[in-house]
Parts: sequence; structure tokens; C-alpha cells
Amino acid sequence: MSFGITKTIPAKEGIKRVDELYDGSITEFEFHMAGKPSKLQVGHYVYTIFKDQLRGRLKIKELIGGATNPKSGKPRTLVMVEAPGEKLATPITKKGHMGTRYYDGSEWPKSGVTQ
Repeated sequence: MSFGITKTIPAKEGIKRVDELYDGSITEFEFHMAGKPSKLQVGHYVYTIFKDQLRGRLKIKELIGGATNPKSGKPRTLVMVEAPGEKLATPITKKGHMGTRYYDGSEWPKSGVTQ
């Protein structure tokens, strides 16, 4: 298992946003997480969910504290990941899963990913 967090990619971002995380068109991406994550570390993963399906994962390369949410002014941490990540050959259903959650990676297959 590989510990990390799940992040839901909003439907309005579109499948193009999801695909670019895995197709080699970008080398890094910035996610964010409210507050200061106590369990998350460099080397863990961000598992991406789009339209109720786990699509892939990206390795965390840096956690940057001290940022603030531009809408609420509340503290948040920037989660920088390496791209391209590992994309599942067949997405895994994660119905009703929204936002950010800690995740143990238990459903991640030992094979069946594309790079």
C-alpha cells in the first residue's frame, strides 16, 4: 500500500485536465490542502478522482506551508507533485467521494497501470 490523499478534480475542469497529469505534457502540478497536513509527507501520493472514479496517482515532491486560500483567507498547504503520474488502465469506482481525504492506497493494483 502507498499512503497519500485523494483529490477530486472538479467536473468543470474536464477530462483534459486529468489527462495532462498522466500524458507527459506537464512535469509538475500544484494541488492544495486545508491547513497543515499532519500525516502527509514527501514521497506519498495524490490519488486523483474524476467523475466518481479513481484515475491515477502522482508522487508528492514538495509540501509548501504558509499559503492562504484566496477566497476564505484560511491557511492551506500547497502539495506539489511530479508529473506524469501513473494512470490506471481501468478506473476504480469511488462513488460519493468528494474533496480531499487521507487514503491508504489499498485499492491500488499491483499491475494494470500505464505510464
